[in-house]
Amino acid sequence: MADDARLGTLTTRIPARMDRLPWSRFHWMIVIGLGTVWILDGLEVTIVGSVAARLTEEGSGIELSAAHIGYAAAIYVAGACSGALFFGQLTDRFGRKKLFILTLAVYVVATVATAFAFAPWYFFVCRFVTGMGIGGEYAAINSAIDELIPARARGRVDIIINGSYWVGAALGALAAVVFLNTSIFAIDLGWRVAFGVGGVLGLVIMFVRRHVPESPRWLFIHGREDEAERIVDRIEREVREETRQDLEEPEQSITVRQRKAIPFREIAKVAFKVYPQRAVLGFALFVGQAFLYNAVTFDLGTILSTFFDVASGTVPYFFALFAVGNFLGPLLLGRLFDTVGRKPMISGTYFVSSALTVLLAVFMVTGGLTTWTFMALVGVTFFFASAGASSAYLTVSEIFPMETRALAIAFFYAIGTAAGGITGPLIFGRLIDTGDASLVAIGFFVGAGIMALGGLAELIFGVRAERASLENIAKPLTAEEAEEAPAAEPGAGPAPDVRPERRAALEARRHAEEQRARAAEHRAAIHEVRPRADEGDRGAAERLRVEEALAQTAEWEAERLTEEAAAHDGRVDAEDAGTDTERRSALERAAAAEERARALHQRIEALAAANQRDAQTHAALAEAAAERARAREQHAMAVEAHARAADLEGAEAEIARGQAETFDQWEKMHAETARAHVARAERDEDEAARHDRQADVHRLRAESAADRMEAAQHRSAAASLAAESGTAGPAQREHEAAAERQRAARERDERIRRRILRRERQRRTGLRRLLPGPGETFYSPGMLGTASRWSSDADIALDREVNAIAQALSEHGPTSRHRLAEVVGARYWGPGRFRAALREAVHEGLAQPQARNRYAPPPRPTDTDTD
Repeated sequence: MADDARLGTLTTRIPARMDRLPWSRFHWMIVIGLGTVWILDGLEVTIVGSVAARLTEEGSGIELSAAHIGYAAAIYVAGACSGALFFGQLTDRFGRKKLFILTLAVYVVATVATAFAFAPWYFFVCRFVTGMGIGGEYAAINSAIDELIPARARGRVDIIINGSYWVGAALGALAAVVFLNTSIFAIDLGWRVAFGVGGVLGLVIMFVRRHVPESPRWLFIHGREDEAERIVDRIEREVREETRQDLEEPEQSITVRQRKAIPFREIAKVAFKVYPQRAVLGFALFVGQAFLYNAVTFDLGTILSTFFDVASGTVPYFFALFAVGNFLGPLLLGRLFDTVGRKPMISGTYFVSSALTVLLAVFMVTGGLTTWTFMALVGVTFFFASAGASSAYLTVSEIFPMETRALAIAFFYAIGTAAGGITGPLIFGRLIDTGDASLVAIGFFVGAGIMALGGLAELIFGVRAERASLENIAKPLTAEEAEEAPAAEPGAGPAPDVRPERRAALEARRHAEEQRARAAEHRAAIHEVRPRADEGDRGAAERLRVEEALAQTAEWEAERLTEEAAAHDGRVDAEDAGTDTERRSALERAAAAEERARALHQRIEALAAANQRDAQTHAALAEAAAERARAREQHAMAVEAHARAADLEGAEAEIARGQAETFDQWEKMHAETARAHVARAERDEDEAARHDRQADVHRLRAESAADRMEAAQHRSAAASLAAESGTAGPAQREHEAAAERQRAARERDERIRRRILRRERQRRTGLRRLLPGPGETFYSPGMLGTASRWSSDADIALDREVNAIAQALSEHGPTSRHRLAEVVGARYWGPGRFRAALREAVHEGLAQPQARNRYAPPPRPTDTDTD
């Protein structure tokens, strides 16, 4: 029953918490661990393109024809489409992390198997399975990246990561130069080693990827909100420690109805009934980029060999140049997708690349291209086309709901690539096989037209998604479920408050009452069984323990649901608040109720844990959630106290500020204590001890602030009593005199502090530490090299002696050192004290050394002005 209740309506701020994170090492781990899939794909495709000519040569060990290369390219793309569809639905059902590990494993096994190809059919099978792994990667990786990267940087990061395909392409091309060198590798060995290297790179990426967490957005929708909270808490803790800055509290939340699985028919309905225009947009973008890109990429080597007489061993150099231009496009233009906006940049890159492709086709017909002019024009064309192609993946990932994200990427990648990515290589392969450049130009004209259609679709159906939260671009299906309001029956009287939060609160309270009923039933069983257990019946004793645990679990579950209801009510209060202060306070109290609910859930998990270790972990997490709840409450009170202080004056304002400071420090103490409990749950005692020390610091600061607030209260009371007794005037003068004494004491303390710090920096070393100084004698520990510190009494005495020297010089004017010592009575100070005090006076500008061992007071400002 607890699990069923937990799969109910949930309000969370996880998306807003993830979007407001500053850039950190965590995000670099995402980029490196997940984004490298495009490097693999680029490496894979480019190796095939680079070694294509070698595979068609006699003695290669497989002897494919130019048409076979086109078939292999088409089969690879067909495998990618199949893999995207198959693994895409599994990604939405079983999670991002499981699938991006599984699909990478599929790629590694298949690409290594390709190295052992001995016949065309075996080569085709390996290419198909390799494509399945890469296609599945597209679905799992794009969805995970967009859900883990902050909204403000999502566009450029996604564009650049997709563009990193060409980093792999460049590496593959340059590596192929070595692998195709027959003086290093035999003609039937080099291309096999090239495929083996791809598998090794995949294994390295898998090692990095193990540390990438599951998407918290996917977790809370599928009923695993506690795991999602732990992941986000850990990420926030790491970001705080790295950036040394406090994270602002997110205010935006989302309410969802959790579900374990969502049927495929419901996902398809979203794409074609709820968002039909977005479906057309995704299809147009994918078809355009897939046709042009796959055709040119897979067949560039054969184009260069057929029409420009480029040797097979030289083709990889041209591939490397081609890849560099393709990567520079997303790298240099990626930022503009977040600043200028999605629609102008996506449509612009599609239109520009279309126009340049037309120009390329015209030159192919006229025959006005050399090898280098052809490569230059291709490089400029794909500088823009690369950014546009990357934006297709970004667009489909953004514009569909969270529950359908991976399958939407897979679906549009599959149908778009099937329509464009398979037909493109097949058509170009056939046209190149004719040896007629004018026929190849037809293929370029077709590619230009399809790219132009993609740009037109963006202009008409494009979505302005820059810097927007994914949940605002396309509301999750489960969120829409949670917001559906029941229809009111005729004659039912005044309509109830049907806001989602209010309904969720009522539902939580209903479940809480059901849990209390279960608890009462278990207590009744306890009373029935206890007499037999007391008589020594072992079976009854065991049942008694079980019933007690079940009763406690039901009670805690009821309390948890009640706290969830309080959280929903708090958010309703925030919506109805009349001032910003009331709204913020209500939101903080709602968050505190959520944390208390989380603490109760962890207690239940601890009670039901399979072993002592798990029980301790859940108990620590429960304590952490309880401390976070206390921190939220303190923050709410601090917000209210700051608001009161702004509206008050005088002593009352001082008291309110003291209250606010006290609450602030208590909040920080509870937050640090919560982090200590989390560290203990993770078995990191050193980290826990560090947070405990920080908590003690904040506790002492809170007690100090509370004492200052109490002092302000007493001063206010004293002023009121003085006003009543008629002694307000003398009391005010006494207060001013006391304030002056405090000011002088603070100045003295500041002088002493500066002296101590200066002495610490200039601390004597070596044999000089044996010389006496102010406050030290020949038998003092400081002389023996131990870590001595100046006592407060010695420093106060030194300050008094420095002031005596300054006063004597002010009264007597320039004075010899011997006379000055007599005037101030230095012989009574102790050994070395006068010398140390005189040195401090000179250093602080209170005494000015002159010739013949004389000292004078510092020049007055009027004297300096005259000079």
